[in-house]
Amino acid sequence: MIVDPAQPLAIRIFVDADACPVKEEIFRVAMRYGLKALLVSNSPLRIPRNPLFESVVVAKGRFDGADDWIVEQIATSDIVVTADIPLAARCLEKGARALDAKGRVYSPESIGDALAGRELMVHLRAMGEVGGGPPPFSPRDHSTFLQRLDDLIQALRRARR
Repeated sequence: MIVDPAQPLAIRIFVDADACPVKEEIFRVAMRYGLKALLVSNSPLRIPRNPLFESVVVAKGRFDGADDWIVEQIATSDIVVTADIPLAARCLEKGARALDAKGRVYSPESIGDALAGRELMVHLRAMGEVGGGPPPFSPRDHSTFLQRLDDLIQALRRARR
């Protein structure tokens, strides 16, 4: 694809969608701003009929297939929504923005700590020291996510002016 430097790239939202709890919020924000939202998963998803929304199904059985597809497609003007910290790191390396469903924004400065914390938790779980999963998703988490997604979109729009 040849990019005309005089034409700014459109912002797209890539969603690591298999277990994403904020799809409805993403649809609302995408419609408000007229942004393309690509929901990438390992199985078909039900999405609203809207030309802004696209479901991308990556072949089952391909470990990290959805992640690889997102990294291949993402650009500096894009945002990825994912709970997968290594995927967020890969997207940041390509200059994209990344956040999780609770509104935690990853940055080049913070991703190292997030990766280290993830590795520590994997190690502690393997030793049987930590059990259970994350706390339940709350209304405040939804609100924080919406605010951070809006903040990222506004920052990208300002940077393009």
